[in-house]
Amino acid sequence: MTPHEAQRALAEADVVPCREMPLADARRLVEACLAEDLPALVHREACSKPSCSPKFQVLVRPEDAPRVDALLQRHWRDSLVREGLVPSGAPLLALPEEGELPCPACGTAAALVEGACSDCGLQLE
Repeated sequence: MTPHEAQRALAEADVVPCREMPLADARRLVEACLAEDLPALVHREACSKPSCSPKFQVLVRPEDAPRVDALLQRHWRDSLVREGLVPSGAPLLALPEEGELPCPACGTAAALVEGACSDCGLQLE
């Protein structure tokens, strides 16, 4: 998909910001989305305060946000394999038998304490 095709696809659609990041990263994400035939656009600076570092939004249709997440996860996994941090084909996270989900910040798989990770304190509920 070309940038022009993405603009046409999103011109009349409802769009939502799926990520906020520096301009160079936003452009790379949009290029990756377009390569997957996923229409996406870089939106103007998200914060115009002088105290904020420049951030831009990547806009997609709401129904495409899960595809962007899957794309980012694939790229993250590929980078881990490239760096030799995980063997190709190995699972990244195994769920413990008791079924507690791992914390997305630190990986601790334990019951929440007042809605937060018991290890790092990330508020999850």
